Amino acid sequence: MVDRALLSMDLAPDVAEAIKACNAVIQVKFPVKIRGKVQIFSGWRAVHSTHRLPAKGGIRFAPCVDQNEVEALAALMTYKCAIVDVPFGGSKGGLMIDPRQYDRDEMQLITRRFTLELVRKGFLNPATNVPAPDMGTGQREMAWMADTYKHLNPEDINYTACVTGKPVEHGGIHGRTEATGRGLQFALREFFRHPDEVKAAGMEPGLAGKRVIVQGFGNVGYHVAKFLQEEDDCR
Repeated sequence: MVDRALLSMDLAPDVAEAIKACNAVIQVKFPVKIRGKVQIFSGWRAVHSTHRLPAKGGIRFAPCVDQNEVEALAALMTYKCAIVDVPFGGSKGGLMIDPRQYDRDEMQLITRRFTLELVRKGFLNPATNVPAPDMGTGQREMAWMADTYKHLNPEDINYTACVTGKPVEHGGIHGRTEATGRGLQFALREFFRHPDEVKAAGMEPGLAGKRVIVQGFGNVGYHVAKFLQEEDDCR
């Protein structure tokens, strides 16, 4: 996808490679005692670009996450921010874990330990690198991460800005939970405002009455389906 886009921009090959490359990536391995036994967890945080700070991007908890995935997602964060002129670089993180296999207290221990590793290595900070919810994470995990950062950096008066997507009562903002789904709704509306693009895609103008197929029904899928049905008369 990125290669096809770069070809259309007529960039020199060396510039194209520079645009794709990640600036930095770390892998951490850390032990946590769970149910009387020590388990080793692996996590990553990639920074694609620091041309504007802080670098911004989610942290996902999933059993299949790996370094290649977080590097690719970090690059996409840079591109997305640049396209809409949001003043952030791109970053992404992941922890190899199946959250369904652990209870709340165990997930809190693991999340806080992962946060400790990221903070110690300079990959979580309000000024330079700010995570957010992603697949397998949400307000709960962001609250734990922010609280851990606060205890490690009590002198930082901007500690609440170390992550976004926190609960409102912990410094978050209203509307964050549904924001990604809302963004997809707005993107579709914008697409249908351009008749030439709609025609090129072989579609009829207008969102009303369109049948929309949603892959997945998590936080993003649920909200985009809800908004498109309730506000744009989609099916």
